[in-house]
Amino acid sequence: MAVIKFNFLSETLMQQANVTLCLPVHGFADTMKGVDAAQYYRDGLKYQTLWLLHGGSGDDSDYVNFSNIARYAEEHKVAVVCPSDYNQYYTNDIRGGARYFDYIVDELPTVLRGLFPLASAREDNFIGGLSMGGCGAFKCAIARPDLYGSALIMSGSILSKQWLETRYQNGGNFALFSRLGDPADFENGPDDMWSLAAKHAADGTQMPDFYMSVGSEDFTLGVMRESYEYIKGLGFNIPVYEEVPGLRHEWKLWDRTLEKALDEWLPVRNEPIYRY
Repeated sequence: MAVIKFNFLSETLMQQANVTLCLPVHGFADTMKGVDAAQYYRDGLKYQTLWLLHGGSGDDSDYVNFSNIARYAEEHKVAVVCPSDYNQYYTNDIRGGARYFDYIVDELPTVLRGLFPLASAREDNFIGGLSMGGCGAFKCAIARPDLYGSALIMSGSILSKQWLETRYQNGGNFALFSRLGDPADFENGPDDMWSLAAKHAADGTQMPDFYMSVGSEDFTLGVMRESYEYIKGLGFNIPVYEEVPGLRHEWKLWDRTLEKALDEWLPVRNEPIYRY
């Protein structure tokens, strides 16, 4: 597995942006299986891609530093892209500043697919995240269902007016949530995924499959249950919803979930895609 630290000037963020990528290469396991290295270094090769969003106060290096995602991705021949969000909740600034949502769903895929062998087809792209990144992954999957075949939600929730009001009432970090605006103006706005999900259900929009995991002792358990029940009631496909006994808001939970997602849940090909 090649782990690449990438930096470029983002137009939507109006600053240099850091990204960590995991790209499959011909590795030791391939050698042991007698797989020719030429299979991984040829024209037209593409990889399925998992876009992984970090949690609050984290950055693009979190998944590589605190989980075994590089090994899991290598085993399944899946590329992994970990962008930095700089605590901006994967949201466009309502005041006209940096556009973090547009960066994740539009600019970053365009840039990286121009430079690296990342597949563009909907069924070959998965969005995932933990905590704040779980909220971001929910948002990307609901707002742009045309881009992702599956969504992996870990300890996150759907953004809604009620969700935002609860954060403020509980003394949440104002700086962290301020980009989402005042709760009074949130409903039916660009970040209200609760309302948008209902609209998609009414319109019959094809939605990603949702895979959801949370610890039984996780402080996000309540909102995860609420989000699960809501999209289940809308008729969205949820192949997996699990509450893992004894685990909290911690990397032990998220690393376990990543391994299971790539081993069992997500529709991974376990091989490169060749386009001729």
